[in-house]
Amino acid sequence: MKHTRIFLALTMMLCLLGTTGNLLAEDVIKVGACQPITGRFAFAGKHLNAGLMDSLNYTNEQGGVGGKKFKYIYEDTGYDLKRAIASFKKIMAQEKPAMMYGESTGQGKALAPEINNRYKVLYGSTSFSEELSVREKNPYIFVSGPTYAQQFGVLLKYIAKNPKQKGVAPKVAFFYSDTEFGRDPIPFARKLAKELGIEVVAEEVTKVGAVDVTSQLLDLKRKKPDYCIFQGYVVSPIPEVISGAKDFGLDITFMGTFWAMSKMLLDKLGPDGEGYMGVSPYAYWYMDDVPMIKTVKAFNQKHHPEVTYRPNSYLQGWFTGMVFVKLAQICHEKGLPITGENLKNAIPQVQKWDTGGLAGLVSFGNTNATAMGKVYRAKAGKFVPVSDWIYLD
Repeated sequence: MKHTRIFLALTMMLCLLGTTGNLLAEDVIKVGACQPITGRFAFAGKHLNAGLMDSLNYTNEQGGVGGKKFKYIYEDTGYDLKRAIASFKKIMAQEKPAMMYGESTGQGKALAPEINNRYKVLYGSTSFSEELSVREKNPYIFVSGPTYAQQFGVLLKYIAKNPKQKGVAPKVAFFYSDTEFGRDPIPFARKLAKELGIEVVAEEVTKVGAVDVTSQLLDLKRKKPDYCIFQGYVVSPIPEVISGAKDFGLDITFMGTFWAMSKMLLDKLGPDGEGYMGVSPYAYWYMDDVPMIKTVKAFNQKHHPEVTYRPNSYLQGWFTGMVFVKLAQICHEKGLPITGENLKNAIPQVQKWDTGGLAGLVSFGNTNATAMGKVYRAKAGKFVPVSDWIYLD
């Protein structure tokens, strides 16, 4: 009888401890992340990780969401798909976060069926993939900005309104890598260009990091596009193409999408970068008139006083953190638990959200992507805006 009482007492104690543990767990909002901090994508991955971490810590300093603080759990994947998938499953098993962040388009596509059907976790990533943003197919996955197709849409809308010669249809060339990254937006871009009355006169395709672009330059010389849009590259072969075009005396305005809109590229281009253009979903670090940039810089001054510059990959990480927080706030305001299911249902409720100028007024309309961006031009080593925020239908 005595042993029975002891057993029951121990059982009750364990139950109470378990309940207390659950209550404590509910006092934090867990965000897991598989980050490419090392490996060939580390030039951006370490900044993405820092931006996401800082964004969540900033929210914690403001009191969190409903008094609950964010707990950030991350692992370095080395930009290796197998390692990234293993990290995702490990974090999900051990921590059971309501939100996860992934290192790449490849990871998102590989895990999408399990994210949607098994894990049911809100998922963001480095990717701007069109496929991942389709709500009907991937309701738990969002893109932290416009998809690559939407970025082309912003640039093509700008080109349509700014032809080189009034009354003459603009001519464009698409210059992209022979990769999924490069090809992703091209079918949409062809279709939209036709609708906007823009003539696509050339499509130049190379391997990533191609060195010899002579044949592509000769084709551009024959086709004489007014604009040429790069896709699927970070740096090389963009400098080689632009310098080669100048050597040939070509009057082409070169443009890039997000990953080809960095200070790193401008530094590599040097004087050839003057006048280079492109689209970004975010403001830049040095835009002190943007309220959210002021907030970001103040946070960095407080916690990272040695920092003098943050690249656009850092700001992508910061903005992703803002999305996580916004969706958690929607759940809290509705009195709903912060779960993957409820966070997923909150995505289309984000409409004309004021991001303090970091990303304009953000709406997740028909897809889980923002469908907007701003066009910038390089001037004296910095990108300056030449348009307001451009929103797609």
